[in-house]
Formats: sequence, C-alpha cells, structure tokens
Amino acid sequence: MLEVRDLRKTYGSVAAVDGVSLDAGRGEILGLLGPNGAGKTTTVSIIAGLVRADSGQVRIDGKPLAGDTDPIKRQLGLVPQDIALYDELSAHDNLTLFGALYGISGAPLRLAVAAALELVGLADRARDKVSAYSGGMKRRLNMAAALLHDPQVLLLDEPTVGVDPQSRNAIFENLVTLRERGKTLVYTTHYMEEAERLCDRLVVIDHGKVIAAGTLQDLYRMLPASNLLAIELEHPDRPLELDELAALPEVRSVARSNGVLKIGVSDLARETSAVLAWLGAHGHSCRHLESERANLETVFLTLTGRSLRDS
Repeated sequence: MLEVRDLRKTYGSVAAVDGVSLDAGRGEILGLLGPNGAGKTTTVSIIAGLVRADSGQVRIDGKPLAGDTDPIKRQLGLVPQDIALYDELSAHDNLTLFGALYGISGAPLRLAVAAALELVGLADRARDKVSAYSGGMKRRLNMAAALLHDPQVLLLDEPTVGVDPQSRNAIFENLVTLRERGKTLVYTTHYMEEAERLCDRLVVIDHGKVIAAGTLQDLYRMLPASNLLAIELEHPDRPLELDELAALPEVRSVARSNGVLKIGVSDLARETSAVLAWLGAHGHSCRHLESERANLETVFLTLTGRSLRDS
C-alpha cells in the first residue's frame, strides 16, 4: 500500500534523509525506529507531503505522490508528534472543523465525527473543551482528527509521548483495531516495548540511512548472541585469557568490565555449563551469575551505539 524509494533530503551539508526505502502493506503496522536526529520525522514529513524530497518517490496504492496538493494525499492520515488541536473548542467542534477542512459536510461529517470519537473512547466527553482534557485524552483526540476522512495509510509520529499507561493501552487497542480493518500504519517511537508489542515489521534508521529492516526475529538474528551471561568472578584480579575463552565454540562474544565477564551465548541450557566448566578448569570460581535475553533495545543499541543523542 505504501512504497518509499530512495528518498533523499539535505539541509545545507547535512543529509537528513539519505536514500531511505521502505514498504508497508495493507493491515500492517510498520515500526520506524532511530535515535534523535536519525531522520525519522523528516521521512514521515516527506511521506505526508509536508516536505519536498530532493529525490526519490513515495507511492500510495501504486500511485506516485506528486506534491502537497495531490489528491492521492487523501489516502494519508497524519498524527503529528505535537498536539494539533484548538484548546478552547470542544472535541466535537475540533473534529467538525478538521472534517470540514477535508471537504466533508452534512450527515457524512456527523457520522465521521461520531465514529472517530467512539473509536478513541471520547464519545462521552465530546462536548468538553480540549483545555479540560488530560494529555492522554488529547493524544487520542489528535489521532481521531487524522481518521475523519477514512485514510488507508496512517502515519503516527510518536503518538504516545507523555501519556499515562491507561491512555497508552487505549491507543494500542485503537491501532490494533485499525490494523484489523486493513489500514496501513507507519509508527515511529522511542519506546522499544511499544514496537515489540505492536509492529509486524521494523525499519531502523540512523544518520538518514536504513541500517536494518525486517521482523523482530530478523533483527534478533543480527546480534552476535541472543543471550548474555554476566559472571562475577570470585577473584576478579586473577589473569584470564579472554582470547582463549572467546575461542570456545559455545561463545559468541566476550567482554570484561569491573571484574564482571559478559559472555554472549545462543543457548543458555547447553552452553552455560561449558563456559563454567572452562572457567573452573582454569582456576576461576563464580561468585554470582545472571543471564538476560536479548530484546529490541539490545538490537537497537547494538545497531546505533550507546552514545547520547541530544539533537
């Protein structure tokens, strides 16, 4: 339903988007992940027709998006990162205004407003001013505004920022409902647990480039090990041949920090015993052992690094 091919956008000498390509099908949630400044919001803005790419193409249902006024844009709905509502209007009046801007009027507009409010669980608060809404309610109304014209593709740029757990779960339920209706959703987030829970496939962007794409299991396979042993040694200052330990067939990676060994293995049940046996045979006893399984955050940090990104 959505095809993005080789998008490029530069600002002076900075390549904000550098050859991004991705696809999303009907009834699919595609997660778009990346550190701050990676190019996610610029990519979403280009797809939405708000920013003109230097080169590349966006296609909706096989038709190229030809600019901000292209009628194909009616197939798109955008939930922006910032709340885009009028605080002094009621939820109902906000949606009536946005629906009118889409060219909807009369009975179809009334039905669209009622359906959007019902979907996001705000029908009983429709006449309240938005200024009286909580942050989570505003986020849900922000999403309702993007659904009035019944778009096929919904772009969501960090739609759960700053919301309470109840509102976050309500938004998740809304997104699952939309997926079940056959909508195509592109979802950007910094919350790895959201992406794990919701997304059918994931695209990781860094420095304006796609550095990984696929299902969650596809991304896990990019790691050197799916499990990590953290072993605190009884005598941490005793010499240890890390290269020899790393050469064991059961070991995928080895690091040592502050007397704790971090050893990557694929199968905890089979390979932990081999690692401990090797340590014992070389005169090292274990004071404490913990294990953790790789998750999407592990993959993300492995791909993009652990340095802080402040812009």
